[in-house]
Amino acid sequence: MLSLVFLDRDALRADVRRPSFAHVWREYGESAPEEVVERLRGAEIAIVNKVALRERELAELPRLKFIAVAATGVDIIDLESCRARGIQVANVRHYATHAVPEHALMLMLALSRNLVHYRAEVARGAWQEARQFCLFDQPIRDLHERRLGIIGYGALGQAVERLALAFGMRVLISEHKHAQEVRAGRVSFEEVLRECDIITLHCPLTPETRQLIGATELELMRKDALLINTARGGLVDEAALAEALLNRRIGGAGFDVLSEEPPRGGNPLLELRLPNFILTPHNAWASDEAMQALADQLIDNIEAFVRGEPRNLVT
Repeated sequence: MLSLVFLDRDALRADVRRPSFAHVWREYGESAPEEVVERLRGAEIAIVNKVALRERELAELPRLKFIAVAATGVDIIDLESCRARGIQVANVRHYATHAVPEHALMLMLALSRNLVHYRAEVARGAWQEARQFCLFDQPIRDLHERRLGIIGYGALGQAVERLALAFGMRVLISEHKHAQEVRAGRVSFEEVLRECDIITLHCPLTPETRQLIGATELELMRKDALLINTARGGLVDEAALAEALLNRRIGGAGFDVLSEEPPRGGNPLLELRLPNFILTPHNAWASDEAMQALADQLIDNIEAFVRGEPRNLVT
């Protein structure tokens, strides 16, 4: 009978059905790094959302055969060590193709229409004291006809494009940074930075994309441009972004991610108190509908592995 262990069940606010095959199921709300090996000892299948499994842990788990990641990103897993040990790893895909794009558009709308500023003004009584029927002391911009640069054109990037086109935006799809050639239908990375009113990131965090946007790239952007990141915090040099916002080198930014999560060690973006910067706590993906789709696909992946028909493999 297979043993399955879910190391961080509290990461999902959804019903997780039990697999159809005979098994022993153990779950923990969360697991500290020092608890991982003992909790997985003897298990054939590990289920993780954000608990890291590196070489140190994997070396002590000879019975482990499959890691089901309850997320799309797999940077928490030492994939090379898994390949060397014959451990298969599968992730969950395309479960948030409505949730994340909607969140990205929400950030674009909120920043374009200065929502944070106007909410604060109403709260402090400025509208009540206004001489006119309305208050518009800060710019309000439409999304219609604005140029949106999409960096990362997978399922999420394509879903953002569909929403943007419905708003009447003009969409530019970025070629990879440092690419030698620009593919048909794409625009060079540098041109996207220079020309777009809004830039949104939807690429994975890899050695090639880490610090994709730094001080040099921020300098290329328009002075009124917005930067949206609902992908991974490590894609952007956060100190450089904070400096750019404080010095008004770009128009604003909306982020749902940070390089360390939760940010217990602090972060320069947490210190900002600016109406043109919005930070949400990595919950763009976490609509009720998306979470349930994730939970269902997670178990589908496990059942497929046990049937000998593994899917969504990353190893």
